[in-house]
Amino acid sequence: MSSTRVIAVANQKGGVAKTTTVASLGTALAELGQRVLLVDLDPQACLTFSLGIDPEDLELSIHHVLTKGLPPSEVMVTTEDGVDLLPATIELARAEADLLTRTGREYVVRTVVEDLDGEYDWVLLDCPPSLGVLTVAALTAARGVVIPLQCETLSHRGVGQLLDTVHDVRRFTNRDLEVWGVLPTLYDGRTNHARAVLDTISETYDLEVLEPPIPKSIRFAEAPAAGRTILSTSRTNKGATAYRDVAANLLRRG
Repeated sequence: MSSTRVIAVANQKGGVAKTTTVASLGTALAELGQRVLLVDLDPQACLTFSLGIDPEDLELSIHHVLTKGLPPSEVMVTTEDGVDLLPATIELARAEADLLTRTGREYVVRTVVEDLDGEYDWVLLDCPPSLGVLTVAALTAARGVVIPLQCETLSHRGVGQLLDTVHDVRRFTNRDLEVWGVLPTLYDGRTNHARAVLDTISETYDLEVLEPPIPKSIRFAEAPAAGRTILSTSRTNKGATAYRDVAANLLRRG
């Protein structure tokens, strides 16, 4: 089995700090001496933008790798945060349609990852906020799934649908896929409600809760505008510290 740990960060509900999680965990792992590749599979290209790259300026992106067979090395960008990135552009929205009729479409991301085998310790896949072709392809490529979750009553309703998709992927295209756990984001530890939602999720779905929870912080909103992650812009921030702790725990697990 490949020594590269491939993790899909997925939740089809937007606004759960999914992209922040990918960027921050990737940077934290790089700080720990790991070779990290981030893959932006979201046509909105939020991850690409938040790492200081304007999608409008890119002629080539992950779209060309997935649909035209371009080598990843021709698209890859090295960021100031010490991680490599396969960036997205709005063109990726067409990839869903382009891939729909392709044989083996579920394996397009896995093929890219396998071609890079040995070059990275971690590949983190930022899934689009839907359960379409690209998310299924990401899950087919991954060893583990991390589900960022805002601790509000309604935000966990989508978890069941995501787990159904994981179940199907495990059955048909990736027998080795594991759910590594739910990562509480935008967490307000002062409220009993947030903790209660967490307890409900772990009981309802029998999922591990990754620790520590990521606290709410205005700094998270400010970091993408600077084109850097919160770990670079606000090193001592509680959110940055929490992501470093989560990354260290993933490293021990991985």
